This record gives sequence, structure tokens and C-alpha cells, in this order.
Amino acid sequence: MSLATPLPPAPALRAEFGDARGYLAACTAGLVTEGTRRALRAELDRRPDVAAYCSAVEASRAAFAQLVAVTPDRVAIGSQTSVQLSVLAAALPDGATVLVPDGEFSSVVLPFAHAGRGIRVRTAPLHALAAAIDPTIALVAFSLVQSATGEIADADAIVAAARRVGARTVCDATQAVGWMPVDAAAFDALLCHAYKWLCCPRGVAFMTVTADYARALTPVQAGWYAGDDPWASCYGGEVDLAGCARRFDVSPAWQAFVGAEPALRAFAAADIDEVHAHVTRLAGAFRERLGLPAPQRESAIVTWADPDGAALAALTAAGITASGRRGRARVAFHVFNDRDDLERAAAALGR
Repeated sequence: MSLATPLPPAPALRAEFGDARGYLAACTAGLVTEGTRRALRAELDRRPDVAAYCSAVEASRAAFAQLVAVTPDRVAIGSQTSVQLSVLAAALPDGATVLVPDGEFSSVVLPFAHAGRGIRVRTAPLHALAAAIDPTIALVAFSLVQSATGEIADADAIVAAARRVGARTVCDATQAVGWMPVDAAAFDALLCHAYKWLCCPRGVAFMTVTADYARALTPVQAGWYAGDDPWASCYGGEVDLAGCARRFDVSPAWQAFVGAEPALRAFAAADIDEVHAHVTRLAGAFRERLGLPAPQRESAIVTWADPDGAALAALTAAGITASGRRGRARVAFHVFNDRDDLERAAAALGR
């Protein structure tokens, strides 16, 4: 596989990162952008400015909406995807059945598994998830890109099967947004924590909901920031909630959004198709070096069996930041990675 390329992908976005040599762990946590560094340093040197905080939240909301091809009024802000998923779990009827992939990330599963009221969670292999959707399923929840394996879900087939039986679709795109094109409008709800591939401070999460689904949800965690005018919603119970997805907002972690806004703006301005081509080319070449089979859908995450942790130890000893999940070694290629990172990792593994 040829890695020849005349210019780095998305050069303005790539320029946001300094020395990223050997960092192959965006699937664990992204590197900080220069814009984020500047914003947070400035924040520490000034007095609190609530108006500036709210501006950063709204700019972040708009940038994320652009990244996932919806309008900002369809985006709710939060701090953790599991908390946002709890709103969806609370709206399920008693005794409902939720379908999730085998081995799905626990934050996608636990809000439903512990919702009570007789709600049941059923599992199926990711590759057979669409086939497992039948009229008994009320909601299908899945990660677009699996954290442990990097496997990419056949979202089109899952959505089509769910629509045939009237089931809701909930997609966690935490491991996808930032390196691959994502269309949030394809799902009833989409969630994303931005500290991985979007390289934001931890504590910035987003949930998109369709207008139809929003009408079926109860804002069980409504606070002052869910008000139509948050600054008129600070006291008492006579509060008009926002008429859009903002009614599911929680009070933002202000400094986290100050740091997130420049990173999200940089990603929203980049050509994600270009980023996708770059990272999948690197990941594909790395798989070839390791003799791994090509996946059905090209992923930026490469994993392989490493039951004793020897491969991860070898990468770490060579100065490569990687990770291990469920008995597998795991590396991730992002916009700040290049051919040298691939060569260093391959050499560390004797390939």
C-alpha cells in the first residue's frame, strides 16, 4: 500500500498539533490543540467571564453540529454520554427491550441495563445486529466504531432494519467523529464525548436528537441551563424550557468548553474526507505490516490479539503510546500521525 502523499492532510488542522511522534492513542484520549492551550492559558490569567463561557458553549455547539451535519438546535450539551443516555432510558416504556452489540462499551449499555421498570437488554454480534432487530425491540443502541476492536458498524443496515419495526436508533459516535464523516440525522439520537478524536478537554459531550424523538423524551435532568433563557431560569419552578434540543442541556463545565471551542472549530473547518483517507491509509498499511486481515470497513483503529500484553509492552518500551483492551493491543492513527509513526510501531513489533 503506497503512503506517498504530496502534502499532509488538512494542513491547518495538522498545524494545531505540535510534536506528536509516537502517539497512537487518540482512541483513548486526543492530544491538545494549540488553540486549546492558548484558550486555557488565557482563561487562567483572567477573572471569570460568564458571558465568554456561554459564548464558548454556543460556538462549540455550532461547530459540533457542523461536524455531524445537523443544525445547532438539534444538539444538546453535556459532560458524559452515559448521563445523556439515561434520558433516553427514562423514556422507554416499562418492559421494553433494548438491543446492543456483544461486548459494547459499558457506558452505552449500563444506562439501559440498570433503568429498572422491567427494561431488558438483549445482545447480538455487531455484524448480525441488523438481523437481530425484530418487532420486540424498542431501541437499538450501538457504537459506530467499537472501542475494543475498531470495528465499524453497518449503520445503514441497522437503521433500515430498525425503521421497518419502528425501533429507535441510538448511536455513540465518540470513536468516530473527528476522523470519519458522520451524519447524525440518520439516527434518532447520536452521542459523542469530545475528548478522544476531537481532542477536547474531558467533560464536553454532545447529544443530537431528531425533532420527533425530542418530543418523546422527558428532560429528567433539567436545570437552569435547559431554560429557554438560561439567565431567566435560575430560580423557582415556573421556567419555560427551551423548545429545541437545548432542553436536554446540563449546566456546562465552563473551562472545559473554553478549551473545547478552538479544537472543535479547527475540526469543523477541516476536510474530514481528507482526514479519513489519511488515517485509514496509515492503518491499512500497518495492518499489512502485521499480516492482519483487512476489515470489512476501513478503520483508523487497529487491534490484534495480545493476551499476555507483550506487544503493548514492546510498543511502550519503544516510546510508542498505545493501549490494550480486552486482551488485544490497540493503536489509532489520527491527523497528527504520519508514516514515521507507522514505521516506529512496526519496528517495535519486529515487523
